[in-house]
Amino acid sequence: MSVTGQCLCGDIKYTIDNPPEVTGVCHCKNCQRQAGSAFSTLASVPKGDFHLVSGEPALYQDSDTDSGNSVDRFFCGRCGSPIYSALGAQPDTLFLKSGTLDDTSSFKPLFHVWGDSKQNWVTLDEGVPVLGKQA
Repeated sequence: MSVTGQCLCGDIKYTIDNPPEVTGVCHCKNCQRQAGSAFSTLASVPKGDFHLVSGEPALYQDSDTDSGNSVDRFFCGRCGSPIYSALGAQPDTLFLKSGTLDDTSSFKPLFHVWGDSKQNWVTLDEGVPVLGKQA
């Protein structure tokens, strides 16, 4: 079952072959800045399942991270919408920004990461694991 998504202006459109199985929320300060919000919602997608239909994302290489690991952040160069991130330690996986999915009705976070950087006013669901700093 193919899933579709796009950036705010519609320049970048994509499909993924299957619905994401792993979903989570990142509360690190860099994701907060990148999203312009309290956190970033993510859907783990096998790299081979992700297909650009139109557009070419711009890349920002984020090397000033708490973990010390570089994060490649792909976004629309026109409207600025974050599309996905990639980690060198997981070369076969993309972390899709779930807000860009055309249908977000099934998104439910299975975990929260960088919980120690969470905004104080954000309340998390009980029963969803919260991890502190990540290596």
